[in-house]
Amino acid sequence: MAPSTPLLTVRGSEGLYMVNGPPHFTESTVFPRESGKNCKVYTFSKDGTLFAWGNGEKVNIISVTNKGLLHSFDLPKAVCLEFSPKNTVLATWQPYTTSKDGTAGIPNLQLYDVKTGTCLKSFIQKKTQNWCPSWSEDETLCARNVNNEVHFFENNNFNTIANKLHLQKINDFVLSPGPQPYKVAVYVPGSKGAPSFVRLYQYPNFAGPHAALANKSFFKADKVTMLWNKKATAVLVIASTDVDKTGASYYGEQTLHYIATNGESAVVQLPKNGPIYDVVWNSSSTEFCVVYGFMPAKATIFNLKCDPVFDFGTGPRNAAYYSPHGHILVLAGFGNLRGQMEVWDVKNYKLISKPVASDSTYFAWCPDGEHILTATCAPRLRVNNGYKIWHYTGSILHKCDVPSNAELWQVSWQPFLDGIFPAKTITYQAVPSEVPNEEPKVATAYRPPALRNKPITNSKLHEEEPPQNMKSQSGNDKPLSKTALKNQRKKHEAKKAAKQEARSDRSPDLAPTPAPQSTPRNTISQSISGDPEIDKKIKNLKKKLKAIEQLKEQAATGKQLEKNQLEKIQKETALLQELEDLELGI
Repeated sequence: MAPSTPLLTVRGSEGLYMVNGPPHFTESTVFPRESGKNCKVYTFSKDGTLFAWGNGEKVNIISVTNKGLLHSFDLPKAVCLEFSPKNTVLATWQPYTTSKDGTAGIPNLQLYDVKTGTCLKSFIQKKTQNWCPSWSEDETLCARNVNNEVHFFENNNFNTIANKLHLQKINDFVLSPGPQPYKVAVYVPGSKGAPSFVRLYQYPNFAGPHAALANKSFFKADKVTMLWNKKATAVLVIASTDVDKTGASYYGEQTLHYIATNGESAVVQLPKNGPIYDVVWNSSSTEFCVVYGFMPAKATIFNLKCDPVFDFGTGPRNAAYYSPHGHILVLAGFGNLRGQMEVWDVKNYKLISKPVASDSTYFAWCPDGEHILTATCAPRLRVNNGYKIWHYTGSILHKCDVPSNAELWQVSWQPFLDGIFPAKTITYQAVPSEVPNEEPKVATAYRPPALRNKPITNSKLHEEEPPQNMKSQSGNDKPLSKTALKNQRKKHEAKKAAKQEARSDRSPDLAPTPAPQSTPRNTISQSISGDPEIDKKIKNLKKKLKAIEQLKEQAATGKQLEKNQLEKIQKETALLQELEDLELGI
């Protein structure tokens, strides 16, 4: 049986070793440390019971549960390893090479039987991209892209191609997760003025013009990323262009499309322009989160109708990570951002904590749904390498800094199957920790000598938008019922009466002759009476008072006024009294 807490695997210039997970963080005896810089790759099986690594000479497999070596393969150049979902097959990939005389190279993709250690099949796979075959979760089906076709193998029999999906120039495909019936999403890039498209098929129904479950075509796409939800009912497609022809962004241009297996499709409308940084499904398969827009970026949760459910406002973020149970969401700004994280309870939409993991290049949730791993790894950053284990409430539980003359290349959790760790109630109180939480020093803005003794004026380049629940807004878009309209009218009338009562209470304290300048300003915002005749009189009185105001300004500048103009000015007091009487009668 697997350990009760996940292990942590660390690979760097100091070698390859494992660390016990929280709360101990001591070096594990499951895997004896392998020193040296030759370890290029490692991987766990999907359930975390098997571990494989390449040390520059051989690829070895051990059992994590009984700590025994299972197999060793002579593959010194292996740089990619992957287990099949049920631990039946180990796939290995080495860079493809050809001989100097131009003859074809030897097969570089090997599939080994984990039980017997024999090589089941070898293929030529020239590109690293999509090198690994895709298995269904029960391993009944396996697929790989070969010369613009998708070849399907059944029950790990790689000597016979059970089925083929042939479309002109298939660039990429993604097999659906979950049980039967199996589905596959394929992407075909556009050419000669024809649009690119993504189609969904159900295995093995590929023949005929109406075989596709759904189809979505789009013009702006040099490459796409296809994301199935866990229940295999829908796919999110991020279509990207390498160049933004409008010149608004050097990231290219991205659009987000939603395609369901029932044939429905839609473009996800994003309220803010700019790049799409990250898209992630919740494990419930009923909603997804998108981080998008020019900085400060917005983050929004959408439902399966592509309607916004909750908007997290704007902030310095470019990534989103749901916890394994889907009840906590972390919004983070890594890479060229400062490492600020926002941990949200997505059931109640409450902010839990706002830790800062400066210079982080890697983030991962622990399978227990409580702990978080952040790391600074080379070659992305070659200084301040190390990793931290956090509790989602913001406390640092463990910190490991690599010496300045060493590098950290990779660190990751031991995976576990879903359901091993039950979901726990969310806590908002920070968990106690012996590791001090170092607050990053905020650099003060440069101030020229002439301004250093003067008060600081707060100025922002961007006004940040606060979080808001979009459910209530979408509800207001619907036409109100007769009862709701009646209640709304009553509230409006009550507010109007309260305002009028307050005004009449204040009027005895006012000076007998109000200042002419303030009168028009105050009266402009008054409510209309509902009687057209009285409203007309009020409007005319305001016009006359405005004209008197202009005449008084002219007289102040020294202009000689006519007799009738002087008479108008003398009527000002009477007009003000008349206007006040009319408004008090409203």
